[in-house]
Amino acid sequence: MRLLLVRHGQTPTNVNYLLDTAVPGPGLTELGERQAAALPAALADERIGAVYASTLVRTQLTAAPLAAARGLDVLVRDGIREISAGDLEMRSGDSEDGALYMRTVFAWATGEVELRMPGGENGVEFLARYDAVVAEAAEAAGTGAGAVALVSHGAAIRTWVAARAHNIDVPFAAAHRLANTGTVILEGTPQDGWKALTWAGATVVPAGEAGPAGETRPAGEALGG
Repeated sequence: MRLLLVRHGQTPTNVNYLLDTAVPGPGLTELGERQAAALPAALADERIGAVYASTLVRTQLTAAPLAAARGLDVLVRDGIREISAGDLEMRSGDSEDGALYMRTVFAWATGEVELRMPGGENGVEFLARYDAVVAEAAEAAGTGAGAVALVSHGAAIRTWVAARAHNIDVPFAAAHRLANTGTVILEGTPQDGWKALTWAGATVVPAGEAGPAGETRPAGEALGG
């Protein structure tokens, strides 16, 4: 199946670069609304048969234009909400607290799943809840939905993909932030595993494989952007 993981549109706390992870969270800025409105055209070539969003308001507002364009309802699931910042909630992402947050979530992707966010969840809990929604989406695809879009959150998407896609490693995910409405497209199944095809519009080429013009790139490096 094709799995589209879409980061939500811009929020006021994105502008201020804050660790804002609590439910229900803020809505979208004017730019975020324009980003959401542009999603149907950006994903026009995808045969999307189901659209999911998290329990945070910003993902539901982002998903709404895409779902409406396809004549679908937005399926709201808690499992794809942002990774809880716990005691670090509303701290600056540019601070040591922000660095601790990212070190913790990427440690989960390397297998240190018992590590707990201060005052928050651990990797076992996060991956289990995200996996459950992906499994539901895969079942929907198996019944004819085709591609499935999950509108989620930056840290959650980058961490889950680094943990579950065989051709994306933590250094790549750490170095490649997703802009608002940036999308990671994967192919695979929960049983067979996942391969990232594109990251924010750029093709992902594994180590040793030739990219455009005969270029090669290290594991998980994106070409074209």
